[in-house]
Amino acid sequence: MFKTLKNAFKIPDLRRKIGYTLLMFLVIRLGAHIPVPGVDSSVIKEFLKNQGGMFGLLDAISGGAFENMTIFAMGIGPYINASIIMSLLTIAIPKLEEIQKEGEEGRKKIAKYTRYVTIVLAAIQSFGITYGFRNAGLFIKPGLWSYIVALVSLTAGTAFLMWIGEQITEKGIGNGISLIIFINILSRAPQGIRVLLQYEKPVATVILLVLFLVMISFVVLIQEGERRIAVQYAKRTSGRKVYGGQSTHIPLKVNMAGVIPIIFAMSLLQFPMTITRFFTANPTGWWGTILKWLGLNHWFGALFYVFLIIFFSYFYTSITFNPIEVADNMKKSGGFISGIRPGKPTVEYLTKSLNYITLAGAIFLAIIALAPVIFTAIFKMNISFGGTSLLIVVGVALETVKQMEAQMLMRHYKGFLNS
Repeated sequence: MFKTLKNAFKIPDLRRKIGYTLLMFLVIRLGAHIPVPGVDSSVIKEFLKNQGGMFGLLDAISGGAFENMTIFAMGIGPYINASIIMSLLTIAIPKLEEIQKEGEEGRKKIAKYTRYVTIVLAAIQSFGITYGFRNAGLFIKPGLWSYIVALVSLTAGTAFLMWIGEQITEKGIGNGISLIIFINILSRAPQGIRVLLQYEKPVATVILLVLFLVMISFVVLIQEGERRIAVQYAKRTSGRKVYGGQSTHIPLKVNMAGVIPIIFAMSLLQFPMTITRFFTANPTGWWGTILKWLGLNHWFGALFYVFLIIFFSYFYTSITFNPIEVADNMKKSGGFISGIRPGKPTVEYLTKSLNYITLAGAIFLAIIALAPVIFTAIFKMNISFGGTSLLIVVGVALETVKQMEAQMLMRHYKGFLNS
């Protein structure tokens, strides 16, 4: 492994890409410590201590920037939401679908639209934070000017992070947006390790470490797991040349939806509490009872959370993989699945296979998402490194290693995965 890293740094182009990525990491972490002018970060810290919810997830993917209310407080979240919205609109609006199929120029147009949507979402989100926490004493000197400065600072911080992500993708190693979340989550690791080492029960600490390693192995296994459906292409003759006859496969990943279902489920589950917190810190009556039931510490909230994860897993998978389109493309290219007739039977076979494997992936996501809640209840200890964070870190690490491996192989070096 270390020999491979040494060989990687011997390649000037690869060394330059790695250096540029590390430099951008430094800029990201420096920006995460520049506070928004005129705010009192202790208000946010107290809020997160009492009720994390989606704000706790936001703080995790921003590397603690939200807790300290810095210019990068919203992280890259608005860009992720904008990308999801544009993906859905591309399917729903034929005009956008046509643009996307225009090749490189089409992708550039979609990327430009995504940037515009990101700025709009960032402005809305920063306004919500400013408006929601203004009465809680967030601003040292409340006033219109303080609100405007905070709104502009938060929106500009997200826009700058979006630019950094695009620059890393273009000039560095890996997907820039994913790596921003990756480095922010890892920046919280020392704090989690410190809390774990301060735990008074050494046996429980060892058990937690073992369970954590098991979870990592489980995540890697499922993230890399896929079902390969063999596809055979018929031979056809054109003049003196023979085309086709080869066999390939359709990879159906176990976790095709990635971490999206967990984020969607958590957003929907915590939305009522998040809105309520803007008006009252301690909701009472029938509404307070409903919010208590929706908490992950309650059995109903946990089961509803699992249901939402499974639902969004199927929903997002149906968007990213279309069996009808795949079957049509196979038929046009002369491909077929052994023992399955082209056309409708192929669509039914792919749909059935996809449903089975999606269920397995959804159950996996539910287990990973609930693991920190279960560990917290058993060991009476706040597990700050959640399942969502673990999925993101492992997924991004695997993808970045694969990209590094590809570039190493292009230069005839022995790659990471074979060392």
